[in-house]
Amino acid sequence: MPTNFRKGTIKKKVLLLLKAGWDLHFTRSLGKYCKQLEALPKEWEEINRRALERAIESLYQSKLIKEKCNQDGTITMILTEDGKNVVLQFDLEKIKVQKMENWDGKWRIVMFDVPEKLKKVREALRFHFKDIGLIEFQKSIFIHPFPCQKEIEFIIEFYNARKYVRFVLAEEVDNELHLKHKFKLN
Repeated sequence: MPTNFRKGTIKKKVLLLLKAGWDLHFTRSLGKYCKQLEALPKEWEEINRRALERAIESLYQSKLIKEKCNQDGTITMILTEDGKNVVLQFDLEKIKVQKMENWDGKWRIVMFDVPEKLKKVREALRFHFKDIGLIEFQKSIFIHPFPCQKEIEFIIEFYNARKYVRFVLAEEVDNELHLKHKFKLN
């Protein structure tokens, strides 16, 4: 899978815009549909035409998009499975756990035991858990005071690591004062 995508590149914009089109296809809420639709033209206007053509050609060559010829003579660009995976990576960059105004007093504990042969997956999980704000409680055990199950689910689905990860909701932890200080809950 290509890794030459920097934030703000035209190829990245094209992929995200194609994903937005895909999302529109499945949107049932009229309000959400209109909101997504309004944002699309602004993004297209900001892209230089020649740069756009080069980016699309590169995406075809990378097999991240494909074209579908329609009966009316138009061509539709479609994300391939690899293209969808690249877009998921972009979404992965944006994930953060939202801080609650009033903490519910519960700790979210994420534990994982990934086999040595999947060491890269284990390191990726560790990296992303830290990146979204979890603190390493022990090796391969992370903790956070705020709801983060959706974010964890997204990460483990992305890495196909569901069978190696467990999620626990705890009411107390023996070093709670230290953790409250780290998460600025005092």
